[in-house]
Parts: sequence; structure tokens; C-alpha cells
Amino acid sequence: MEPTEDLARLSARLRDIAADAATGVGPGLRAAFRSGISAGHKTNAHDLVTEHDRASEEAIVSHLLACEPDSRVLGEEGGHRGHGRIEWIVDPIDGTSNFAHGVAFFCVSIAAALEGELLAGVVYDPIADLLFTADLAGAYLNGAPLRPQAEAEEARACLMTDYPSAEALALDGPAALEAFGELVGTYATVRRKVSAALALAHVAAGWTDATLGLDTNPWDVAAGVLLVRQAGGSYLPFRYDGGSGPAHEAPCFVAVGPGGNCPTAVAVVERLVAARRAAGRR
Repeated sequence: MEPTEDLARLSARLRDIAADAATGVGPGLRAAFRSGISAGHKTNAHDLVTEHDRASEEAIVSHLLACEPDSRVLGEEGGHRGHGRIEWIVDPIDGTSNFAHGVAFFCVSIAAALEGELLAGVVYDPIADLLFTADLAGAYLNGAPLRPQAEAEEARACLMTDYPSAEALALDGPAALEAFGELVGTYATVRRKVSAALALAHVAAGWTDATLGLDTNPWDVAAGVLLVRQAGGSYLPFRYDGGSGPAHEAPCFVAVGPGGNCPTAVAVVERLVAARRAAGRR
């Protein structure tokens, strides 16, 4: 898809719509944070959800569909809804566990895609009031262009990853801890922040050099994919079936800031994906 003038204008307009939707739920999330939030479970005890996830998604979806009626939405809480050419991909709170436990590392993530191609992305950190945005012209933090430079030497680089989760430990067994140990031994620091979208935004800003993830969903990474790429970084998707398709739909990834070089992270993900593929994971 060529970034024609019309497409560029559409991209910028969708970015602005997503930014307004994300910042619009900020006051409510700030008010709720550290206020005695009650969290429930979705798939297991590690997969939390709160009333604020659902309420924020409803407010976001209402804003998006009102501003762009020719839309459909894929939301973490509400699934698919609507029928339109623009697809909005929404995570109302990426890092719900952090939010529920009073840890100030969570965000709102909204992306817009047309025919599988990402046109706009927004990651909003409501506690720090940091608005990361991307369109076909570039990537920005609070309106200023992002021009990061990642550490070129692995031994000096900072890596963020949520791996291994409890689910990954059960799935991969001892290989999960071996992989994590290899990462810890290779990089200057490895941080588990438990928000893929905000970790990707930090790569785009140059605050961390790389991040990797396994078993992510489109709403976890879609906005971050565009942020990293438009900031000059690389986003490498990995699929269990070895096929192709939109990067944000792949379940595993390595993202590296511009100038960075993280072959160990890539090798670790390739090895884990290959082992899961051999075991029949899809």
C-alpha cells in the first residue's frame, strides 16, 4: 500500500481520533489507580480484568465509531464488533495486572488498520501523561518527533520482556528458564514490565533498546508495531505455522530500536517458536 497523499491524510486523521479516544479515558484511569481496585479473572489467576477495562473500552469504541462510522473494532474485552473498512484494534488497559496492583506501568493502546496495513497507532501512559503516536509520516511523543538510537552492543543493551509468564513456564518447561537465563546473561539488564504495548513505546522512544514477546494478541502490539517502525526501529514477527500476514497478528516478536543489534533475543525466540511448532503449537 503506497502512502499516497489521500492515505497520508487519512492516517493523520485516524491518529488524531485514536489520540482523543485514548486521552479521553485518562482521567478515569488516573482516578481509579491505587484506589482499591477489585479485579476478576478471565482465563486464569494471572489474567486479570477490572471494571475499568470494560468501561474504558466502551468509551473508546463509542468515540472511534462516532468519529469514523466506516469502522469495525477488535477489542480485548468486547471482541469483534461493527462492519467497516477501517479496523480499530483496542486494548483499553494493557498491563491490567500492574494497574490493579498499583504499579505505574500500564497504558491505553489503539491502532487503526486498512486491509491489514497499519495506518495509525497510539499508546497512552495516563499516569506519566505520555502520548506516543504514529502515522505514515512518523512517530511522536507528545507531538515531538521520535529519533531514538539504540545501543549497538548486546552486552550494553537493555531488554524488556514479559517472558516467561506462568503459562509459558507450563508450556515450555525447563526451556523457559534456560531462555530467560540466556537473556539475563547476555544483556546489561532485563526488565519484566508486563505491558507489551508500553514496552514497544519505550523502544520507539529510545528508553529501552529491545523487547520481545511470545503469545501476544493483536491488541497488545498493533500500535507498538507502527511506533517502532516509524521511529526507525525493526519489528520481527514470528509465527508457529511459518506463514505470512500482518506483523501485528503474529503471536511472537522481537523489536529493536534503530542501530540496535540483538541476535541473542532473535535466536531465543526462534528456538522457542521452533520447539513449539515441533510440539504441534498453532
